[in-house]
Amino acid sequence: MKKRKLGFWEIWNMSFGFLGIQMGFALQNANASRILQIFGADVHELSWFWIIAPLMGLIVQPIIGHYSDNTWTRFGRRKPFFLIGAVLASVGLILMPQADIFIAFLPALWVGAGMLMIMDASFNIAMEPFRALVADNLRTDQRTMGFSVQTALIGFGAVIGSALPYVLTNWFGISNESVDGSVPLNLTLSFIVGAAILVGTIIVTLLTTKEYSPEELEQFDKAEGIVPEVVKEAKLTDIFTDFKKMPSTMRQLSWVQFFSWFGLFGMWVFTTPAIAHHIYGLSIEDSTSKAYQNAGDWVGILFGVYNLVSAIFAFCLPYIAFKIGRKLTHSVSLLIGGVSLLSIYVMPNEYWVILPMIGVGIAWASILSMPYAILAGSIAPRKMGVYMGIFNFFIVIPQIVNALIGSPIVKYAYGGNAIYAILSSGVSFIIAALLVSKVKDVDDLKSASKIL
Repeated sequence: MKKRKLGFWEIWNMSFGFLGIQMGFALQNANASRILQIFGADVHELSWFWIIAPLMGLIVQPIIGHYSDNTWTRFGRRKPFFLIGAVLASVGLILMPQADIFIAFLPALWVGAGMLMIMDASFNIAMEPFRALVADNLRTDQRTMGFSVQTALIGFGAVIGSALPYVLTNWFGISNESVDGSVPLNLTLSFIVGAAILVGTIIVTLLTTKEYSPEELEQFDKAEGIVPEVVKEAKLTDIFTDFKKMPSTMRQLSWVQFFSWFGLFGMWVFTTPAIAHHIYGLSIEDSTSKAYQNAGDWVGILFGVYNLVSAIFAFCLPYIAFKIGRKLTHSVSLLIGGVSLLSIYVMPNEYWVILPMIGVGIAWASILSMPYAILAGSIAPRKMGVYMGIFNFFIVIPQIVNALIGSPIVKYAYGGNAIYAILSSGVSFIIAALLVSKVKDVDDLKSASKIL
């Protein structure tokens, strides 16, 4: 007995909810910094507010992974978490740009930061089970395709989310001006639309995807000669035991993930002030001006470009990985991304910055798929959820580190010029690319042994 080979559209529907999750995530990534600046945050404080995101991932994902591994309801194993996360995230999306309505009770800046926390916790509730579901439902020979399709949907969702404020202003004439310290109307409407699409796409996955029961997964293990572990009553504290027993492949990937996500966090937090200052020639004091909002809208387009490239490149990844291996594919992709970020410094105008965003998109596609495809082969199926959650440690810890040191470095070492934070992100990508060579891909070794 073994898992059924799924068709392309079955794999597509299984991850379709990720399109909505990433649309919301992209709206947050491209616009949270300028929303917080509108509410009064200084540029050198931004990464401190953004520390909320990785902290939520550090706390939430392993817990959700543990409970989704050990919970079975008539609605499924992973699917209940998708729905809960989507509903909570939609609340955060709707309220964050409208945080000033609570001004009579709390400062808008702190309410906005609180909504950022709610969004991040909720995205994490939904994200981790999606990763585990791909590993649960797909055979080994389909996992690279599964994570690549997921990456493509992430890319498409992020394109829509990143470009939406620009589209509403330039295609539909909705104002992008900040009036009396409030968030522009195009941003407020974008977040409301994002909330609606998030819930809608999650519902598509819920209605079209079947999960294997724990008993079926155990039968699959036995058919492959995997001796099941002695099952004991699961406790939340088992997460710490599982952490100590993590596979060696996960430990090796942890360093690759650290430098990859350290670089990504710096890019997300500082691209808007970096482009506004280095490309548009604006000062920090201009953060509520129409020119600064135009720069912020253009950053949304740039983020949309790299996400569109990642969505397209994701379909190429299974073929490339089959030809040259997943490790080399990931290493080269990270190298391209790193060089591209460094090149932003010499771009003559905002339109030229599209070029390096293409390279960033190639790296982003690989970051979202190759590490998970490599990791899945080294994890026991019964522990897939909790280990996908623990793997998130190596995504959020580098972000926390960057959040703590990024703002002081920009303020004191870079003289407030955020473009140097973008260059640091490029160097971090290159380091990650070099560290991929230390990783052992268990599935590749299995394939090689079969050939021999």
